[in-house]
Amino acid sequence: MPTPLRSLLLFLVLAASTFTARAQTAPATWIWYPGDFEIWLSNEVQARRVERDAFAPPFWRMDSAYPSVIFTKKTVTTTPEELTVDAEGRYNVTIDGKYVQLGLPKVQLPAGEHTIAIQVFNQKGLPALRVQGAAVRTDKTWTVATTNNTPFNNPSNAAPIAAGAWNFNRADTPPSAFHLPTEPKTPVKTERVGTGTLVDFGQETFGYVRLKNLSGQGRVTFIYGESEDEARSPDTAETLDRFPVTAIAPADFTASSARAFRYVLVQPEGNVRFDDVSMLAEGQPSARRGAFRSSDETINKIWDVSARTLELNSREFYFDGIKRDRWVWSGDANQSYLMNYYLAFDQATVQRTMWALRGKDPVEQHINTILDYSFYWFVSIYDYYLFTGDKETVQRMYPRMKTLMDFVLARRNADGMVEGLPGDWVFIDWPPEPMPKDGELSAEQLLFARSLEAMALCAGVVGDSRAAEYRTLATDLRNKTLSAFWDPAQKALVHQRKDGKQNPLVTRYSNMFAMLFGYLTPAQIESVKTGVILNDKVMRITTPYMNFYELEAMCQSGQFDYVTKELREYWGGMLKEGATSFWEFYDPKEQGAARYAMYGRPFAKSLAHAWGASPLYLLGRYYLGVRPTAPGYSEYDVVPNLGGLEWIEGKVPTPAGDIAVNVTATQIKVTTVGGTGHLKFRSANTPTSPTGAVTKTGDQSYELTLQAGREYVVNYQLVR
Repeated sequence: MPTPLRSLLLFLVLAASTFTARAQTAPATWIWYPGDFEIWLSNEVQARRVERDAFAPPFWRMDSAYPSVIFTKKTVTTTPEELTVDAEGRYNVTIDGKYVQLGLPKVQLPAGEHTIAIQVFNQKGLPALRVQGAAVRTDKTWTVATTNNTPFNNPSNAAPIAAGAWNFNRADTPPSAFHLPTEPKTPVKTERVGTGTLVDFGQETFGYVRLKNLSGQGRVTFIYGESEDEARSPDTAETLDRFPVTAIAPADFTASSARAFRYVLVQPEGNVRFDDVSMLAEGQPSARRGAFRSSDETINKIWDVSARTLELNSREFYFDGIKRDRWVWSGDANQSYLMNYYLAFDQATVQRTMWALRGKDPVEQHINTILDYSFYWFVSIYDYYLFTGDKETVQRMYPRMKTLMDFVLARRNADGMVEGLPGDWVFIDWPPEPMPKDGELSAEQLLFARSLEAMALCAGVVGDSRAAEYRTLATDLRNKTLSAFWDPAQKALVHQRKDGKQNPLVTRYSNMFAMLFGYLTPAQIESVKTGVILNDKVMRITTPYMNFYELEAMCQSGQFDYVTKELREYWGGMLKEGATSFWEFYDPKEQGAARYAMYGRPFAKSLAHAWGASPLYLLGRYYLGVRPTAPGYSEYDVVPNLGGLEWIEGKVPTPAGDIAVNVTATQIKVTTVGGTGHLKFRSANTPTSPTGAVTKTGDQSYELTLQAGREYVVNYQLVR
């Protein structure tokens, strides 16, 4: 045999041996029934809410993990193996239908072809399993089923599906041990207030208060405040903790509960003493991939504070706010996902949140009991697929999409529309003025139509034949809604129809949704812009939640000067009020104590609310102009807009890496990663590029195709 060929064969054999050895020593991972870890964890997390001293769990139906599940794996081994079994719960093991496990963690697997089945029972927690052998180990290739109605010793009849898993790879770190990391923080200011100590950590934070050398007999109370006023108000602060102290010798003390605060008043009683106050800040490690800078320092500060706001609420799940609710709400989460795609591109937290929100079958109520929040959940799943290209997650969630959509479709009225039924909460927004929420609301019909479109797209992804049905339902509902609610006299959609009669009230919600979803003609868009969005007589929006959609609709219609002005005034207004994170609700007209009040309570307003971080999305999606046009950024557009700024630059994360964009009035630079992109821009002169071919696509409109892994430069002249 020629020497080069012999060397090649030897290399291939050694490479194969090395690969096999690495595969055989790869760690096992903990597995569970898909969605059950997320449901179990969400119960643990959301049940931590208190209102002062009162326990306050969610008011909607809360599901649990299946208490008994069976994991199955068909395997072929050439040599006998010893399997180490770890389980969260009691378990048994069968090989080829015969019990072999006698209470010991080691199982002997003979060589050959076998079916391993391990049933795990855990009534109080999450049934989870980890099996480690030389070649056999738990991972997503195992299947799992509930054991309901399963014939004894015949797991094949249990309709198995692929097991769920994440990154719990060690035997001593099971899913039940999951917790967020902490790091010590010291205050920036300490002040004596009567017999207590008021500390300021400089910015909104979340974690556990610590006392150095706590001693004495009595009690210590922590009065938490997102504002200094709240921390100084022991009778009305939203959160406080009281701890008995019986320490003869001084010892360090850490609070047992994590809270949201910037300020904390530590109030000792009896002869309790301590040296100083610090904290353990708890949260996900910062993983910022997105970035934004511009010629405007206010806009830069808004991006920075938005990033911190989202990070504070990016926890086990995407929270609405870290002080009051600490719950998982679908409308809030939908916006958090979009912001995340332009900041951290954290797929795991998105997945956990979507699973937790959906819960289990049978469906008995809308997500969070809120009509509109079910619709946002459908839309968020297709958005997730578009940004990540993760088809597997869509396939796993699709059966629960179908059953939730069947629930929604069964609750339509005779006209095929939705309206609030007993048990439903019709939310839409916290409006500054009363507005009707009974009967048929145009905003709800548009969100329903959008969710049907998302359902049709996801059905196409998984190959469900009902895709055409969902698409037809979406088109019919969209057309019916525009016909029923469009008022030719006002040239806008009215808010409500009841008993077949239009209410002439016009609100921004349905009109901006119709713009955003592409449901209006160019003429209708113009009339809505001038007659609704830019009309001060139409009830204004005072929540960042709905400002998100209004400003996105205006970006889509090219009103960037308006959007930049709103960013400076609305989010910039919160900065002027001293915000270190963005709020749940902001009305510039509110002054003094009213700034912090909500729900009839003086400090109920959340000052670190996830939906306040929407500039992350707006600046990445519309100013840097980067968006996927095919799943996982296999194709994408870059359509930058200065929005009246002199220059902008930043990065947008994608599955393949970060796309960098730099724009001035005379030059555009784009650094690409994977996929094929299309740079689209307008120029007052004929643009040139030393790195690519520019094509004219219309009057002052141009395009340049972007290939992966290159830097492109275009010299142009901004159209003003």
